[in-house]
Amino acid sequence: MFNSSMADTGINLPSGFGGLVSYKEEYGSKFMLKPMHVIAFIVLIVVFRIALGFIFP
Repeated sequence: MFNSSMADTGINLPSGFGGLVSYKEEYGSKFMLKPMHVIAFIVLIVVFRIALGFIFP
């Protein structure tokens, strides 16, 4: 009988790091920005660019 499940193939793959990797502990940034701050900054850049188009046609 043919069964296509991975458990029946006899192939054992490593299970990775088992959840032992924590990127938050490895990397610390001086700038901790909230997503809302990033969006507001992008909106300000777009508004500034549009204003420049009106000032310097």
